[in-house]
Amino acid sequence: MKQSVMVIVPVVITGLLPLTVCAADAPAAQFPERSVRLLVGFGAGGGTDIAARLIGKSLSETWGRSVVIENKAGADGSIAAAEIAKSKPDGYNVLFTTTAITITPAQQAQPFDPVSSFEPITLIGSSPSMVVVHPSLPVKSIKELITLAKARPGALSFASSGIGTVPYLATELFRQTTATDMVHIPYKGGGPAVIGILSGEVQLLFNGIGPVYPHYKSGRLRALAVTSAKRQTVAPELPTMIESGLPGFNTATWYGVFAPAKTPRDIVHKLNTDFVKATRLPDIRTNLENQGFVVDGSSAEELATLVKSDLATWSRVIRNIK
Repeated sequence: MKQSVMVIVPVVITGLLPLTVCAADAPAAQFPERSVRLLVGFGAGGGTDIAARLIGKSLSETWGRSVVIENKAGADGSIAAAEIAKSKPDGYNVLFTTTAITITPAQQAQPFDPVSSFEPITLIGSSPSMVVVHPSLPVKSIKELITLAKARPGALSFASSGIGTVPYLATELFRQTTATDMVHIPYKGGGPAVIGILSGEVQLLFNGIGPVYPHYKSGRLRALAVTSAKRQTVAPELPTMIESGLPGFNTATWYGVFAPAKTPRDIVHKLNTDFVKATRLPDIRTNLENQGFVVDGSSAEELATLVKSDLATWSRVIRNIK
């Protein structure tokens, strides 16, 4: 029985370089050719999920392809992050997550590295905290709060929405930076923490602006500052922590998009361009701002810098918690 033999004949192709360049460019030019999965590391109905669905809907219309939002909650977003880290780096599996991606690795070992396991796409936006106190506390500025806390070590208490959350860690950063001694009272979520300070059970709270802003405006809480680098348009009268005498104090819960490491650079660029365009649509921007977001839409490099900076900050804060 004769065996078939494949003969490879060398072929000389003129203009090889232009053809090679076109082939390299083809993936981004054609992307996406099928549906894209946007994996959200938190449950349906939360702020992260709402933002992902708003932007996912816009991208579906832009691409003419489905953007499938999949919620995989657990371990403060680490389950979803680990899955994306090991996914095929082709742009069709994308992670929509929060600052938690820099906090959980600082608390315990994870099956991913927040720097080397991902290609940052863009920072969608952030939600800084407002520093509020119960009106019974005789302070009207961060400087006065520090002075009082130093004069009464261990007498003041601060609420949090839970250990490991950004507001809690921001308060710990404040405590460590100012060398003040305050008692931590953890609550099961942001809502109960707000109720706690409204009732006077605790004196101090760092919390997302949205839930405490109405109580600040009504006078039931006194606001001292915001934790962002710049003043917030919703309350421009409030100074930043930096303006209040704490250089470099800039913390927020942020929301970012990541692809697996080694995703082709042209695909990363395509994803960045289209995600950023979505954040700049008036309807999406207004909707996100109404939820307390400071909408960004950054470059991939800016998000990469933020991840490294936050990882260093939270690692130091967590290491020094007593």
